[in-house]
Amino acid sequence: MALGRIKDLCLDANDHHALADWWCRVLGYTRDDDEDAEPGDPVLLRPGAAGGPPLWVNPVPEPKTAKNRLHVDLYGDTAEFLAAGAVLLRADQGNGWDVLANPEGNEFCVFPPD
Repeated sequence: MALGRIKDLCLDANDHHALADWWCRVLGYTRDDDEDAEPGDPVLLRPGAAGGPPLWVNPVPEPKTAKNRLHVDLYGDTAEFLAAGAVLLRADQGNGWDVLANPEGNEFCVFPPD
């Protein structure tokens, strides 16, 4: 029996509203805006038709300084992510995926669509 299961994912960001909007655009997620939320409150993103776990984008004051210890793997087209503002960190080195970063430098891997 498992000790736990994934409830959601959390991502730290300096400009959490801008990064929440970016992830909504590339993943087809929607913001679950709470009308009582303060501007500094975390933003909850809900998955769209393609599914996936909920994603919290949390405000933090410090910039990202090192490689992520956890990242997401996504199916998609690298060129489309790049056009949306991602940055290519490492092109496919014969392993079948590219390593990209979102506008705040958080790494993620992109695999060709199924």
